[in-house]
Amino acid sequence: MNAKIGWSALLALGLAFPFMAGNDYHLTVMSTAYIYAIATVGLNLITGYTGQFNLAHSGFMAVGAYTVGILTVDYQVPFWIAFALSGVVAAGIGFFVGLVSLRLKTHFFSIFTMCVGYIMFLLIEKWDSLTHGTGGIVGIPAPESAFGLDFSEPRTQYYLVLLFLALSMWIMHRIVNSLLGRTFVAIRNGDDLAQALGINLMRNKLLAFMLSVFFAGLAGGLYAGYVRFLGPELASVEHTFDMTMYMLIGGIGTMAGPLLGAVSMPWLTQQLQFLQDYRFVVFGPLLVALVIFLPHGIVGTWMARRKRKAAQQVSVPPVRLPAGKGVRRA
Repeated sequence: MNAKIGWSALLALGLAFPFMAGNDYHLTVMSTAYIYAIATVGLNLITGYTGQFNLAHSGFMAVGAYTVGILTVDYQVPFWIAFALSGVVAAGIGFFVGLVSLRLKTHFFSIFTMCVGYIMFLLIEKWDSLTHGTGGIVGIPAPESAFGLDFSEPRTQYYLVLLFLALSMWIMHRIVNSLLGRTFVAIRNGDDLAQALGINLMRNKLLAFMLSVFFAGLAGGLYAGYVRFLGPELASVEHTFDMTMYMLIGGIGTMAGPLLGAVSMPWLTQQLQFLQDYRFVVFGPLLVALVIFLPHGIVGTWMARRKRKAAQQVSVPPVRLPAGKGVRRA
């Protein structure tokens, strides 16, 4: 019940934000944060719940974005059809990448996916005939109107992104709390133990990987329709590190943690804009201090404290024998 109240309050705040925002720039910052929150939630599935750190995640987000950009600009495909294909194309490429990379474990998997991400970046940058190269794709159309709503306006675009964020969180909640989600957690806790329980490691890791990059592809498709310009830097591994930072700050392996990190950090960097080139001198130590004193993130630490408090309250009272009676020995 408390969780439902909390999520309902967050949704209400999201719905009310356009009326509290001072200008369209604030809507732009928040909408972009929501898009990266969708991608971060996907990364949290493979990293936080399954235990596989995918450093090519931003590359798959770029795949979804370029799917929308290429289809709409070069082939005049309607936006919604191209958007529907963005996650599918990312998951399809993720199937073949996962078949090879998921045979590796621990940091070997991360290093391999980092190389895959860099290959994606180079393909986007150098394949001029398909991706338009370093010039990028310009003139991406905004989502077509639906139900009388014009999605070229900042406020309606904001609500569109909020809708997909809410759907993504709901779907991820259903996955994580299902038998499939518990299977992913068992794999994270130990491959040998999961295999002893009869779990098919390769099949479930590959499924988690494909679901993860599917969310990244959808986030990329939304990003293309919102920003309406794409460049190769979207596939840079730096964006994956940003999403990793969001997970660590909010709480890796939690539902609300990646969302909290993805929404709060852009606003913190915006508040430090007045420091210009020196803002990272302040931001860096703050991040280090947060990781040291809250190693499980904000949400993860709060949940751990709640569990400890609940465990202390639920204590078994000692068994007392009636007065004058003892235990007879045989």
